Amino acid sequence: MSRPPRGTRGAPGTQTGTRRSSEAWRNWAGNVTARPVREVTPASVEELTAAVRSAAEEGLKVKAVGSGHSFTAAAATDGVLIRPQLLTGIRSIDRVNGTVTVEAGTPLKRLNMALAREGLSLTNMGDIMEQTVSGATSTGTHGTGRDSASIAAQIKGLELVTASGELLTCSEKGTEDERALFAAARIGLGALGIVTAITFAVEPIFLLSAREEPMPLDRVLTDFEELHAENEHFEFYWFPHTDSCNTKRNNRSAGPEAPVPKVSGFVEDEVLSNGLFQVVNSIGRAVPATIPAIAKVSSRALSSRTYTDIPYKVFTSPRRVRFVEMEYAVPRAALVDTLRELKSMVDRSRLRISFPVEVRTAPADDIALSTASDRDTAYVAVHMYKGTPYHRYFTAAEQILTAHEGRPHWGKMHTRDAEYFARVYPRFAEFTALRDRLDPDRVFGNAYLRRVLGD
Repeated sequence: MSRPPRGTRGAPGTQTGTRRSSEAWRNWAGNVTARPVREVTPASVEELTAAVRSAAEEGLKVKAVGSGHSFTAAAATDGVLIRPQLLTGIRSIDRVNGTVTVEAGTPLKRLNMALAREGLSLTNMGDIMEQTVSGATSTGTHGTGRDSASIAAQIKGLELVTASGELLTCSEKGTEDERALFAAARIGLGALGIVTAITFAVEPIFLLSAREEPMPLDRVLTDFEELHAENEHFEFYWFPHTDSCNTKRNNRSAGPEAPVPKVSGFVEDEVLSNGLFQVVNSIGRAVPATIPAIAKVSSRALSSRTYTDIPYKVFTSPRRVRFVEMEYAVPRAALVDTLRELKSMVDRSRLRISFPVEVRTAPADDIALSTASDRDTAYVAVHMYKGTPYHRYFTAAEQILTAHEGRPHWGKMHTRDAEYFARVYPRFAEFTALRDRLDPDRVFGNAYLRRVLGD
């Protein structure tokens, strides 16, 4: 594993922004709280390295936190909390090899906008872009794609600080040790080290045509394989207590560009999808008995629309209504049975669910802890409005999803442990062995990692 030249990103010195922490850290959804001993906001890789070494010498745990969009406690710590917001921006663009190297604390939104100005784009991405690039990739953030996989699958190289304070780089073309690290660290859960920079594959910017259309659930499930095969990116949302879905098909287009008109876009994306949806969920939380009737009215209000724009403006959308979420990856061949079982469970139960169930896909990849590792995958995500009891729904859904050898999203709520993961991930032992070598003292450990990776 190679070590890059030192002193290339700021002079060594004191750790910028180090302070004792008296305030609790909370994630975006508000369901995870942590009280670190201190917080460090390094302005360079050298300062980050010094912070890790200092914490290790004091016997403190270290965790880096991004925007807090994980619903799990993956980044929680009672030790030293690293905030990477000063480690941002593009380091370099290699147009010949089609790559961009970016600092780990860079928000995806900032990266997408910067790439667009350079006439470049990621091939695929998730549906929100508030996360940092390191947080998104470390937990396996994904979008939907027939041929193009998660954001982590687009990584070509990584730089990270290990528990011993070493700065390592790795890539798919490195030495045997570097390749082993690369295979694991693209989705590393923060267990192998703190990522400081990521090199992504990029391509010349292109246009996507989006077609959004309501469709009955039975038709979606009956035609699912055909819809998946015919579209580069297909996803749908099923509204519990109804037989209605909203489908979205994204495909590359020669143009011309035809973005969503500003006025109708504001009405549909801000007023209806966020403002009115907030009100509806608040009513449902206060009076759960109203939810089925509201769901039926809401699903009938869905309308079709088509538009063509650059990728990040098609893939992503604003999410202002806060919620909690559980998402599982099941073998794509099991998706239809899984959804039918989930609907049957909801119909039989007394549950009242105001959020739609989201379904996406991804091709198999070669990342050790990717939810799509070695198998074509479909994702089933269940949500509940923030402040609404969710345990009964999530427990019942999880029983269905695990019966199909589902793999939970690392950044979303679940109850699985290392014993379960050792069964459903063929390369789980490879990852844990590498962790034992790089962090034997568990400098980067916390309660979540003890549960999902073992001691």
